[in-house]
Amino acid sequence: MINTKYFLKGFVSIKGADSPAIALAASFIAIGALFKTIGLNIQESIFSTFLTYALPGSLIMAESLIVGASLLNIFLAVWLVNARLYPMTVSLFPLLTHKSQPKLKYYLACHFIAVSAWLIMKENYKSVERKYRLDFWIGVGAANLSVAVSATAFGFFIADYLNKDMMIGLAIVNPVYFTCVMVGAMKTIQMSSAVILGSLFGIMFYFVSPEWCILLGGFTAGTFAFFIGELNGT
Repeated sequence: MINTKYFLKGFVSIKGADSPAIALAASFIAIGALFKTIGLNIQESIFSTFLTYALPGSLIMAESLIVGASLLNIFLAVWLVNARLYPMTVSLFPLLTHKSQPKLKYYLACHFIAVSAWLIMKENYKSVERKYRLDFWIGVGAANLSVAVSATAFGFFIADYLNKDMMIGLAIVNPVYFTCVMVGAMKTIQMSSAVILGSLFGIMFYFVSPEWCILLGGFTAGTFAFFIGELNGT
């Protein structure tokens, strides 16, 4: 069973002017409009966001549908792009585990992994008793997923009033927000190195392989940042 008190506490934690849910909503409004543009109906659009959840996965799916990719290719593409959430899972779930929590709840909780929810949880987990952190996390995730689904539906219905430039502008609100968050998190040499080197290596690798520049740049920068931190004892 989910503890209602901590679930609701997590659910309302997304409120506030600095909440990542605001940027999340803006981007999923664009996703909803895009889904309508490529021919999905409202049920398919909502169901897609509910299952895929993370923004890049939804974009990849939409682009794959536009070019006529097979369902297998779409599945593999979305699966691969969402593999980026694995490091977040590894860093977060050790903070949520408790012997009193059944394993089934962890499977449910995994669906809510996204940068927006992860940020909220990382900021608040110390204020929640360990026994109830999983319930709090499920509340956070459910709230963010609700925002994403609602924004998708809203974007679908106002799609006729959004031009291409407006859709692009809404879609990049979320990445811009997370870029600002990363800059704000540059409080250690590891974090500073990762952000700065990631920006530099991403540009450098673009001239080598535009398709793989983000992955190669991120992997290289992260590796360097890790060893820089180890050498400096951080």
